[in-house]
Amino acid sequence: MSPRKIIIDTDPGQDDAFAILFALGSPELEVVALTTVGGNVPLALTSRNALQIAELAGRSDVPVYAGCSRPMVKALKTAEYVHGPTGIDGCVLPEPTKPLQDKHAVNFLVDTLMAAPEGEITVCTLGPMTNLGMAMVMEPRIIPRIREVVLMGGGFFEGGNATPAAEFNIWVDPHAASVVLDSGAPVTMAGIDCTYTAQMTPEWLQQLRTLGTRSAIEAANMADFYRQYGSHKFPTDARPIHDACVTGYLLAPHLYEQKQCNVTVELMSPETIGMTVVDWWHVTGRRKNCNVLRRIDADGFFALMLERLGNLP
Repeated sequence: MSPRKIIIDTDPGQDDAFAILFALGSPELEVVALTTVGGNVPLALTSRNALQIAELAGRSDVPVYAGCSRPMVKALKTAEYVHGPTGIDGCVLPEPTKPLQDKHAVNFLVDTLMAAPEGEITVCTLGPMTNLGMAMVMEPRIIPRIREVVLMGGGFFEGGNATPAAEFNIWVDPHAASVVLDSGAPVTMAGIDCTYTAQMTPEWLQQLRTLGTRSAIEAANMADFYRQYGSHKFPTDARPIHDACVTGYLLAPHLYEQKQCNVTVELMSPETIGMTVVDWWHVTGRRKNCNVLRRIDADGFFALMLERLGNLP
């Protein structure tokens, strides 16, 4: 079977880096390109970080396209308080040997999806969905051509992590998220209800270091920095590795509890803007537009990620 072709739209972010490295180490996946967006840190930094992560993985052949620097409607809010000033503090990454591509990420998404056979390409969004939302508005004909959109964002049962109601990626650009969820494309959502059940332990990070490769050691270093955030929230030394849950789903969907639901995004209320309203019990009768991931088999997930990160230099 030929590898599944994916485009990773990202705002690295240490957890984005894990998701990208996990994918690049998996022969079942063909990473067609990385597209970047302003999110965890501004666009210039997310773009540089994406180039450096590809370099770390020995995959400078994967092109990187810079996209939207700000959300569709709101002003950009970033998260240096989580990820550090660079977005991937805690590690030393190689300098990029390849430049960013000249084409804008939104144009790349439109052109690539229109040129590819229908149902061939999966779009994985690890940050605000501005690039994909803009591409869908710019050229709606791409929508039925997408195999699946797999996103890290949202939540319901755990509330929010950016506000009491909203998860960060959706809160940054709720309007783009609403476009994607309302588009009719097949959507799978790995929200914080799922990612909070995928927690890196110090013991697992030690196993990662023991691999001895540069990729593994620097990934562990960035994870150690990332784990410092949110210590007041979690009762143990383990911390969630949010975005890597997207890659895990592509490789091993059987590890996830999942349910088809209707999901909408709150756009009006100042208190709850960016909230993903998950109709878990189907009380509205509205179309089930999203495959919602609720929990993960953490042991299976981390064993698989360790194996795949071991494929990298």
